[in-house]
Amino acid sequence: MKGDKSLKKILNKDKLVEEEKKLYENALEIGKHVKAKFNNNWEIAKIIEIRPNHEFEEHPSKKTEYSYDYYIHYIDFNRRNDKWAGRHELELDDKNIEIELKNRELKALESHINTNPFENDEHEGLDRNCLITHEEATKVKTIDEIEMGKYRCETWYFSPYPEGCHVKCLYICEFCFNFYTDNSELIKHSQLCLLKHPPGDEIYRDEKISMFEVDGKKEPIYCENLCYLAKLFLDHKTLQWDVEPFLFYILCEYDNYGYHFVGYFSKEKESQQGYNVACILTMPFHQRKGYGKFLIDFSYLLSKREQKIATPERPLSDLGFASYFSYWTQKLIEVIRDFSDSSISTNKLAELTSIKHSDISMVLEGLNIIRYYQGQHIIVCDKAILDELYKKAGRAGYPMDPEKLIWTPFKLKYEI
Repeated sequence: MKGDKSLKKILNKDKLVEEEKKLYENALEIGKHVKAKFNNNWEIAKIIEIRPNHEFEEHPSKKTEYSYDYYIHYIDFNRRNDKWAGRHELELDDKNIEIELKNRELKALESHINTNPFENDEHEGLDRNCLITHEEATKVKTIDEIEMGKYRCETWYFSPYPEGCHVKCLYICEFCFNFYTDNSELIKHSQLCLLKHPPGDEIYRDEKISMFEVDGKKEPIYCENLCYLAKLFLDHKTLQWDVEPFLFYILCEYDNYGYHFVGYFSKEKESQQGYNVACILTMPFHQRKGYGKFLIDFSYLLSKREQKIATPERPLSDLGFASYFSYWTQKLIEVIRDFSDSSISTNKLAELTSIKHSDISMVLEGLNIIRYYQGQHIIVCDKAILDELYKKAGRAGYPMDPEKLIWTPFKLKYEI
């Protein structure tokens, strides 16, 4: 009898494979390289997934390449740019694509030999098998957009929301982060939701912004929902669904209607590795306002109050690393410029900024303002050079007043 059941399983599996082949018999193959438009240029992309479209539904007996939509990944760009595309948006140019791919392999090999030590690795800490498993499990976004308060935006990555199936737009309460697939459900919820600010302690307020500290142990549902939301905009960062060991620092803009979510960072209550940030995010509709650097600066302000030298947890996203490198550059230059003694050391910089020594060395070497002279490292303090580097690092973050932080460092208390 067991043999019969096993045989039935094999036959059923074979039948499903045949049905799937028949369903997609005239579609372009998964894994095929094509060219697709990206910022007015034709870039090489790889087909990740296929689904039938309206032409398939209208003419099921006349399946062609155009009867399907193709989920594509641009091979030279971050996965947040992955999208569904119709066959009319793709070009087949196998010969030239093959030549370009070989040239890319040669360049990749050459760049591997001449590795840039200041280049960020988004896959840091993930071995090849973990990376493959992660990308397979998250290869297709299941939520296209979110609507939150007065904002609506496209998502960047897959997030394992409990809904599970494809959703055109997910409606999210901007105060408690409850989520709905229908706007009418969100409207009903909004009439009953009593929360108008994060469910924690307000630890900072200045003009229109406010920061709250929320304990993952005390507010697990709120923090879990925040993690689901954040995963839509963070890729390889491993989000912790066990939120109890973490504190969440929520940045809000406030008005007469309540405290509106802008971004956040989380940190372990006790980190053995000296991390002061686990995950960090500014919502896409609040980016380019200086809030990213404000959150970074705030995390180091907490580290100073704790009298700790700290660093963010890796891996950092490409955007995250760019923000950190810019912040580190400007913060270190500010200290160097204001320091009267030209022989300032990396130890002194770490003491004054709470930035980890390895991060300081990486930035100073990357900016080429540290020299090895007569057996010791000397930091270049030429004002004109420093001013130019500061300017190139981008805009400063949203201003922060350390005197307005009302906060006591968390002490882990064990229940007896």
